[in-house]
Amino acid sequence: MKATARNLQSASDIVARVEAIDWTQATAELDAQGCAVLRGLLTPDECRALAAMYPDDSHFRSRIVMGRHGFGRGEYKYFAYPLPDLIAELRPALYARLVGIANSWNGTMGIDIRYPASHAAFLKRCHEAGQTRPTPLLLQYEAGDYNCLHQDLYGEHVFPLQVAILLSEPGRDFSGGEFVLTEQRPRMQSRAEVVPLGQGDAVAFAVHHRPVQGTRGSYRVNLRHGVSRVRSGHRHTVGVIFHDAK
Repeated sequence: MKATARNLQSASDIVARVEAIDWTQATAELDAQGCAVLRGLLTPDECRALAAMYPDDSHFRSRIVMGRHGFGRGEYKYFAYPLPDLIAELRPALYARLVGIANSWNGTMGIDIRYPASHAAFLKRCHEAGQTRPTPLLLQYEAGDYNCLHQDLYGEHVFPLQVAILLSEPGRDFSGGEFVLTEQRPRMQSRAEVVPLGQGDAVAFAVHHRPVQGTRGSYRVNLRHGVSRVRSGHRHTVGVIFHDAK
């Protein structure tokens, strides 16, 4: 029987894998750099199963061709509810580990918003405000495609961290296509971070802004993310965004 993201999950230990991550180290990297690599979050079989879903529109609520909107080149599809089991398990498990960082950042930046301990409670907040459309997405690139620097803001309620997972194998499935994060600092030039990922690796990163400790206290920096030009082959990525969209 052909493997799918749904039947793979029945035997998956994905929640245990999330718990096994060195979150002390990941938190330190997020605080210092605005991003942290989570190695080996998905297995190669899980990666291939998710990427293989792309042609089947029954899994998705909409398709976006980037060039039509000035977003870059390539395309992506937003998953529909109910999410595939793998994504449905990952979203709350990752949220539970990131929510403390999110609340800490908001406290440091003087932002009054605090996030509940469970992802279900946060989604309830989103849905009550009319943000009911799921935002996890599957992205597809081929040679010459790229994703312009952007922020994934979909409404009033925004969770300040998100996760992207590389499903393709660099050097075999594609070349180029690096994940790029830029940080705009007050009265300074912007800083770029290129994040190397292997198949199944994830990067957790700031959606919009984060606090940075300076010599005179903390200040806020603005972040954007994107993907550099794919030079050959095909590249698939899953984006796990924790707030829903209007």
